[in-house]
Amino acid sequence: MPARPLLDVRRIYLEPAAAELPRGRQILARWPDAERVEVDSHWRIPELHGDETNVRRWVRIKTEALVLGVKKSLTARPNGRSADFIAPSTANGCAMACAYCYVPRRKGYSNPVTVFCNIEQITGYLARHVARQGVKPEPNQCDPVSWVYDLGENGDCSVDADISDNVADLISLFRGLPSAKGSFATKYVNRRLLDLDPQGRTRIRFSLMPAEIARLLDIRTSPVAERLAALDDFVAAGYEVHVNLSPVVVTANWLADWAELLDQLDAATSPATKAQLAAEVIFLTHNEDLHRVNLGWHPRAEEVLWRPAMQETKRSEGGQVNVRYRSGDKGRYVSELLALIEARTPWLRVRYAF
Repeated sequence: MPARPLLDVRRIYLEPAAAELPRGRQILARWPDAERVEVDSHWRIPELHGDETNVRRWVRIKTEALVLGVKKSLTARPNGRSADFIAPSTANGCAMACAYCYVPRRKGYSNPVTVFCNIEQITGYLARHVARQGVKPEPNQCDPVSWVYDLGENGDCSVDADISDNVADLISLFRGLPSAKGSFATKYVNRRLLDLDPQGRTRIRFSLMPAEIARLLDIRTSPVAERLAALDDFVAAGYEVHVNLSPVVVTANWLADWAELLDQLDAATSPATKAQLAAEVIFLTHNEDLHRVNLGWHPRAEEVLWRPAMQETKRSEGGQVNVRYRSGDKGRYVSELLALIEARTPWLRVRYAF
């Protein structure tokens, strides 16, 4: 059977104000035959955002439903790890269905894409925020020169770029901001992005993990081999390209699997790509509620994600119960992987690892 398309939009839930904006009209024109359902708020759509009732049709919802809303609160939150600031979202939710993803916890686990149609307000806010920062006073792990703004905290911008021009507008914005860069992580190779002329002002971070475990956990994403094959092309198109080695999932053969992936990364990249590539290394954090939901649609994933004998509990700021590898063991795992990176890809700068 052929793979189901990532998006086959048949029903669009929309806040009336979003449908009146130019971006809303653009999206509605793209799917003229989709059923339109007016809603008071993109946050409160029970038939989309329930957990247990939707678990068996989770992927269908992600494929067929789209939500149009208006972003009410515009703030750029300080970060300091991957980026200096988290930009206000131009979308949230995702058409992909990675088994470990933290994003669905915010809005119910089916969580299809919501596009915020007041893009002019969002880009205007960002331009003013960048102007207020002035020149970056000193280098940090985010970037030695530019302020870095994470653009895709609650989704995947490469997927969003197939829905509307929001991502193109963000790339255009940062192209004209010499003191700042946009940045987003992705598991989806969207070659339409190659035509957007970022001129080095957008950093795209391709997430990588060993192919075998990615086939189990990275549901509906681009294959890891396809992501590796895209790295040189995105550098040639003017993007700053980094990699996210994440999430690192510890299994019986995890170090051998990562050694193979690092060898593949070395073989896939040109000297020009290697010269500017950097990595973030992020070990798995899982969530108790997501674990329960996954048991209803993808229990095999939980065999490697939910390992109580290896994990300890950490309650999040929002009160949710998360699990991560036990602190003493995790420190050893991080050291082992960093040593492997140094041995297999000594040219790869690790920005941070945790």
